Amino acid sequence: MTEAFPGVVYVLCLLTSTACALLLARSYCRHGMSLLLWSSICFTFLAANNLVLVIDLLIWPDGDLRTLRASLALAASASLIWGVIWDTGRTAK
Repeated sequence: MTEAFPGVVYVLCLLTSTACALLLARSYCRHGMSLLLWSSICFTFLAANNLVLVIDLLIWPDGDLRTLRASLALAASASLIWGVIWDTGRTAK
């Protein structure tokens, strides 16, 4: 039981971040708010990060995909920060 627990958590994180990305994208399509778009992009990168985590630790444990995972996490953070700055700049004018 304890050996399978981390794998279950990784897969649940992947499913959750994917669901968040899809729900945010759907809300963006309905309402057109730019912050929803940037949040959706962020969660898409986070879902990709979780997918690479599952591949790295569960499917291909001998591989080393830490650099790719870190790059995806950086892209997720940068996209959300960029979106907040962009949205704040547009509303401040």
